[in-house]
Amino acid sequence: MLKTRMTELFEIKHPIMLAGMNWITDINLVAAVSNAGGLGIFATARCTPEEVRESIREIRRKTSNPFGVNVVLRYDSADKIKAAIEEKVPVLNYTLGKPWFVDQVHAYGGKVLGTTAVAKHAVKAAQLGCDAVVVTGHEAAAHGDKATSMVLIPVAASQVKVPIIAAGGIYDGRGLAAAIVLGAEGVSLGTRFMLTKECVLHDNFKKLCLAASEQDTIYDTKFDGMWGRALKSKGALELQKMRFGFLERLQAGLTIRKALNMSYGKFMAMGLKTMMAGDDGLSLWAQASQAVGAVRSMQAIYEGDMEKGFLFAGQNIGGINDIPSVGEVIPRIIAEAEKTMDIFAGKRS
Repeated sequence: MLKTRMTELFEIKHPIMLAGMNWITDINLVAAVSNAGGLGIFATARCTPEEVRESIREIRRKTSNPFGVNVVLRYDSADKIKAAIEEKVPVLNYTLGKPWFVDQVHAYGGKVLGTTAVAKHAVKAAQLGCDAVVVTGHEAAAHGDKATSMVLIPVAASQVKVPIIAAGGIYDGRGLAAAIVLGAEGVSLGTRFMLTKECVLHDNFKKLCLAASEQDTIYDTKFDGMWGRALKSKGALELQKMRFGFLERLQAGLTIRKALNMSYGKFMAMGLKTMMAGDDGLSLWAQASQAVGAVRSMQAIYEGDMEKGFLFAGQNIGGINDIPSVGEVIPRIIAEAEKTMDIFAGKRS
């Protein structure tokens, strides 16, 4: 059994966590990962604060094991964080911002987990009080940066004293073993858990992922305004070529407002607050472009729309060739990692 500082910190059986993927990591997938001994992370971007609260309660009804929620600090997330803290969520995972809530989470015994893609940002997260840091390599689905996991993991691990969790390109036990050798204490998996029976991803895109090679992803800013990696598909290729007009941006913004169950006034106030957020701010026009990307992502995930939808996916799709249950894939990864590490330790041939 693999015991690391990650398993000790979060009081979990296996050093594997579910990446908080917006629109994908729902209550059932989170509970499945936690029940299998990993750390499930629920993505809250699509939720109102009250939905965050109710989701935490529902996850607790489905699992007695530790889990966490993910918040994107670039957007107006204070009320969601307040709800999570009031519910004493075991792990509060954040990205794109500074964690002003560390002391509040620590006060009830919770843990704060920062997600970064640059070593110096991992250092800063640790300095701000994070208990552990996810470092996301270039190979990852969505928002990895320029450095690959092979480089980023040891660089970050040499500079940060808190546990490092590796993300990007990892999908099996060999990847987990490699991450540990490079200095990580565990791994965060997105694409691998996306291709499981419990995941809500539409079968059209699950099949497209299974047919893809490691070459079949696209790294571009067109998907949501930030550098990100998506599965090569008709919809993704179309997005690369498009220049969004005012009408599509407006319609997408209204769709997101409805999905978030927000009034027009509150939705505009959130946009203005995001725009004014210093170095992390985005213009309303850029936010509208992100809304277009979010809508088209939902079209892929929920509707299986192969013409307009697109899906964030990592380069590791080239190594994934099945759709097991979460309860099957986690033990398989652990067994393969243990075998791999034993071979290199000279215990097996």
